[in-house]
Amino acid sequence: MNKAAFEDKFLEDVNANIGIVHRICNSYYLDPDERDDLFQDILYQLWKSYPSFNGDSKFSTWMYRVALNTAIAGYRKQKRSFKKESLTGKILEVPSSNEQQILDEQMTLLYTAINGLSPVDKAIVLLFLDECSYDQIASIVGISRNNVSVKLVRIKKKLEERLKDKMK
Repeated sequence: MNKAAFEDKFLEDVNANIGIVHRICNSYYLDPDERDDLFQDILYQLWKSYPSFNGDSKFSTWMYRVALNTAIAGYRKQKRSFKKESLTGKILEVPSSNEQQILDEQMTLLYTAINGLSPVDKAIVLLFLDECSYDQIASIVGISRNNVSVKLVRIKKKLEERLKDKMK
């Protein structure tokens, strides 16, 4: 495959699954600049790793693996380098009757709750929300199918508690 065809195939594959990258970026960082940086890091890693994609799994599964590994590695590196500022002082606006605004606020609350999870738990819940099977999640994250089931029950309970606290 020549260079132009290789680049075209890469762009086609990535663009068909770009939502994966956006969901991961939104889940790991609330700050738009940090999300943009992670987005660029993930795209770079996808480009760098693309020659190793051999089609043993679906492209989206491989893309999740690369994107989540990049996000988790960046998250751990950042966590070691400085302490994050707490979000407890953030003032939430009173929701209006506009349905889209309410939906946006609910999504922000959900992503804030997800952001408080450990990197592995974030990965699992993102894959679950993207309707991946337990077997796919286990393969991507590198844990057993039964462990996925147990972790999801615990994650759902944590998120439910955090969202109840935020909605009071």
